[in-house]
Amino acid sequence: MTYSELFQQICKKQSFLCVGLDSSSELIPDCLRDNEYPLFDFNKAIVDATAQYAVSFKPNIAFYEAEGVKGWKQFEMTVDYIKTNYPEIMVIADAKRGDIGNTAKKYAQAFFTRMNCDAVTLAPYMGEDSVRPFLDIEGKWSVILALTSNKSAEDFETGKSSSLSVDGYLMPMFEKIIRKAMTWGSCDNTMFVVGATRPEKLREIRTYCPDHFLLVPGVGAQGGTIAEVAKYGLNSHCGLLVNSSRGIIYASHGEDFAQVAAEEAHRLAEDMSKYL
Repeated sequence: MTYSELFQQICKKQSFLCVGLDSSSELIPDCLRDNEYPLFDFNKAIVDATAQYAVSFKPNIAFYEAEGVKGWKQFEMTVDYIKTNYPEIMVIADAKRGDIGNTAKKYAQAFFTRMNCDAVTLAPYMGEDSVRPFLDIEGKWSVILALTSNKSAEDFETGKSSSLSVDGYLMPMFEKIIRKAMTWGSCDNTMFVVGATRPEKLREIRTYCPDHFLLVPGVGAQGGTIAEVAKYGLNSHCGLLVNSSRGIIYASHGEDFAQVAAEEAHRLAEDMSKYL
């Protein structure tokens, strides 16, 4: 999927919504738990209900890994279902991988070649070697963790050090990551994760990263708002994918879960349309 194709979908749907498929066997409705593939059946219903509002789906790999082989199968089934029925929608594997050499290459093959995901989230701690194998696969996206929405991001990501100094300016770690990673790829294959819980930082980031897409978690359950994210983060091609997971997929725990998820996705998409 190209930059322009993603932007076209945003324009068509008047939405920059990413629906996170954090599908937990403990949280899905009781009516599905005895099914042979409960996570897949849950995902299928959520995807069908929200596809008209979403430009991206983001399965969080941890929820599938926790179920062992059967969980991985349901993750693959979910990706295949989306790619078959909604090929225009971007699929982001939220895997947060970060390794080097042949290991990184195998991770890239797993998510891009075998599973046909469009993008994968990556931890850049080990540097370019850990990202390069993903960037080398044409038509795919590396979504690099920069400024995350969790409180403990302050442990490292916002810290400043003389080792990050540029002409006397002490650069925070997340800025160093973004500036450096921008030289590895391009707007067509690189995004950055920037949490909605720190919207004021989006304004700063846009001064040196004006054109890249940003994947923004933290809206809804974590306290971020569409209005603040749009105010500081939008660019001329939207440049935002705002993720909501729990606020959509667990809006109801009853048999009406898909309908209520659709209503919540619709509400967020309508809010987003005001800023496009």
